Amino acid sequence: MSVRRLAKEQPASFAFTADSQAKADWWKAKYPAERKQSAVIPMLWLAQKQEGWVSEPAIQEIAKQLEMPVIRVLEVATFYVMFQLQPVGKVAFVQLCGTTPCQLRGALDLRKVLEDKIGPAHHVSADGKFSWEEVECLGACCNAPMAAINDYYYEDLTPESLVQILDDFAAGKAPKPGSYEGRGASEPKGAIHTLTDPKLYDGSYAKKIKIPNLPEKPKKAPKSEPAA
Repeated sequence: MSVRRLAKEQPASFAFTADSQAKADWWKAKYPAERKQSAVIPMLWLAQKQEGWVSEPAIQEIAKQLEMPVIRVLEVATFYVMFQLQPVGKVAFVQLCGTTPCQLRGALDLRKVLEDKIGPAHHVSADGKFSWEEVECLGACCNAPMAAINDYYYEDLTPESLVQILDDFAAGKAPKPGSYEGRGASEPKGAIHTLTDPKLYDGSYAKKIKIPNLPEKPKKAPKSEPAA
């Protein structure tokens, strides 16, 4: 695992919005008072959803509310890669899957698009709207190549479709997530070629299985009563 450190440039302070604080209080209330530190992951996530990333002041605020050492919150934030410790694009943060199935299906071409449109990985564009990074498997190998953009998966991508998605985000639109080849979930491309007979699903192929007569188990002799 790579070393994960806090950003060199940090905001002067952090405070949860009223809505985020209400959600944080809800999470804290889920646990006994002596176990409220269990809310550290949800609260880090709330801070990230609010600001786009987790800053040092946010870590300090969470530690204060949960009455735990700052180093303990820092340990959690640096351990889980879902927490971004550097600022990310405010409009679109792209996580490109670079693992083998996606590479075989064209992830390297998608990486070239991101480099051309946004810049180097872990770099926020000049307007602050876009950033990207390459990540390990995101679990959508059947729909490779793919990327997670903000909270959603964009699958079956081509350089052309990725360019259009980025342009749509830049124009203030909300590109539809999912497959860009029109597939639903992970169904086969084109027509379905297997398991096409409806009888497979209506029960008519099911048959009762006759179990041959098995020899009866020998009965155990009753236990004799102990002599008086």
